[in-house]
Amino acid sequence: MKKNIEDILAKDELEFQDIVTLLDTEGDEQKLLFDKAQQVQLDCIGKKVFYRGLVEFSNVCSKNCFYCGIRKDNTSVERYNLEDEHILEAAQFAWKNKYASMVLQAGERSDDFFINRVDNLLQKIKELTNGELGITISLGEQTEETYKRWFKSGAHRYLLRIESSSKVLYNQIHPDNDEHDFERRLSCLRTLRKVGYQTGTGVMVGLPWQTYEDLARDLLFMRDFDIDMCGMGPYIEHQDTPLYKHKNILWPIKKRFSVTLNMIAILRIIMKDINIAAATALQAIDPMGREKALRIGANVIMPNITPTLHRKDYQLYENKPCTDEGAEDCGNCMSMRIELAGREVGLGEWGDSKHFFKRK
Repeated sequence: MKKNIEDILAKDELEFQDIVTLLDTEGDEQKLLFDKAQQVQLDCIGKKVFYRGLVEFSNVCSKNCFYCGIRKDNTSVERYNLEDEHILEAAQFAWKNKYASMVLQAGERSDDFFINRVDNLLQKIKELTNGELGITISLGEQTEETYKRWFKSGAHRYLLRIESSSKVLYNQIHPDNDEHDFERRLSCLRTLRKVGYQTGTGVMVGLPWQTYEDLARDLLFMRDFDIDMCGMGPYIEHQDTPLYKHKNILWPIKKRFSVTLNMIAILRIIMKDINIAAATALQAIDPMGREKALRIGANVIMPNITPTLHRKDYQLYENKPCTDEGAEDCGNCMSMRIELAGREVGLGEWGDSKHFFKRK
């Protein structure tokens, strides 16, 4: 089998069955995969890891996704909305500490008040930081008009996770209604590309009913859609969600972690110059999870700069790390983690996707 892995990794282009085989590797075979991914990373994008100061500014959500701890019908969540001044303070912190970029993330809403609020925040952040702070947003499905407004006001990267590229699996983890439509999600991704955003997506690894074949198709979907960036992590169940009742059919948590690393490594091999984030969920399973991801292909990390008071309330999954740290603690911790992974902090740089500019 080992020779087979070496033969696969020697190919210029991986085929579907090659990817399925690589996803199932562990031990010495996995090390061969990781070594190849690391070499591609160093050759194509280098050692730099870029910060995205993460602000989770609201956990109010209009959606009811079966896997998510802040879904609309979860009444055990203490809902919050950060004041604008606290969001702007976090942006200023990121700017002054040379993070160079931030991420605005929240529960999904598309009401006029929310759309206008985000629009105003984007403009204020740009004004406050002399236009020097890059802004990624992850605020779900919106109209083309809304995407254009936010782009014009200063956001230039957008992450909209597909969660699964399998329509069957997507429908199993979402309610069956117009608010949770697979085709609409795909349409939004295409619209983001059309508007001009650096466009990112991602999936959860280890969902109930998910197979290696599903995950291989996810990777090929990202390649064929020609994404600029990716954020994906292991599925971690939350007890206050409908999907929790299927926990008995899940892969063991360590397998979900291992296969997620395989996904990152394979994606780096097949999409050599995109940005790949080291997901926080990896650290929820393994204290060194994010460092391991940085060594095998990830080149973006997101220190949490949300005010500490509300971090515990933004629980998409259980055992989320760093909920009791302040922004400075998180930043210092990140720089140490990056150095431990043998990488360099790309301070003062937006760290945009090289792939985006080549495609443009």
